[in-house]
Amino acid sequence: MSNTKYVKVLAPGTVANLVCGFDVLGMCINEPNDVMEVTMLDTKEIIIKSADGYPLPLDPAMNTAGAPLIEMINEVGGNVGFEVIIHKKIKPGSGIGSSAASAAGATVAANHLLGNRFSKEDMVRFAMFGEKVASGVKHADNVAPCIYGGITLIRGIHPLDIVSIPSPDLFVTVVHPQIEVKTSDARQILRKEVKLKDAIKQWGNIAGLVAGFIQNDLPLISRSLEDVIIEPVRSILIPGFDDVKRLCKEAGALGGGISGSGPSIFMLSETEATANAVNEVMKDVYNKIGLDYNTYVTTINKTGVKIVDA
Repeated sequence: MSNTKYVKVLAPGTVANLVCGFDVLGMCINEPNDVMEVTMLDTKEIIIKSADGYPLPLDPAMNTAGAPLIEMINEVGGNVGFEVIIHKKIKPGSGIGSSAASAAGATVAANHLLGNRFSKEDMVRFAMFGEKVASGVKHADNVAPCIYGGITLIRGIHPLDIVSIPSPDLFVTVVHPQIEVKTSDARQILRKEVKLKDAIKQWGNIAGLVAGFIQNDLPLISRSLEDVIIEPVRSILIPGFDDVKRLCKEAGALGGGISGSGPSIFMLSETEATANAVNEVMKDVYNKIGLDYNTYVTTINKTGVKIVDA
């Protein structure tokens, strides 16, 4: 056990899928972040508190931060528990990894307090229990980059097989239209069968995107940011999506698409100037629609959950 009883962490947002990599690719970003304060207890209990009054489930088994801690405590054994105070800055249903930030942040913080006894892969395994609470399915494309940092490939989850991919120095612009798209709902509308020609095209795009990241080949990244399976279905849930994507590419973005299950949309750019221009395009689209939004101009977070006080 660690002698430290308290830790404060920044739990960053994430972009899952990266357009063509449904459930297998994810990217950590530097903004926005949840702030989480975790204290180790001498009793086998988990206490969840909302620091800012945001209505979070207080039952640990129904909370995305609490569920992973239940699994950790059961594996550790003994009289150990945690109090978790959550400053919720990443809105649930935003598509930028709100549930993953809670799950990964709590897991990393607890592991620190336990003397770092678990590996990153172990922490992803625990954090996936939080994702199951949120969406009904264990998936790692948000929690893996949140814990590992950078860009990750989830080669498999049975058994868990996570590959860190070199992250190019790109800028990320995100717009979050102020509507909610629940991950569970966004999964329900997906087709259960895929045409072989579409699957082949998608496999090529995933392989091209990964190769583009590894080789820092920006044109290859740009032409691989295409989704022929998921985006055509999910984009109907996001007002202004087609305009945002078209106009952002015209403004110089390499490409992008739906962040996670939406409604947030992300775009990758080579320069900060282009990322800022893309930001203005996104604002203009939603100003014309009359829909409230938040935007972020940020970069790829290469470290993941960060301990800021202990």
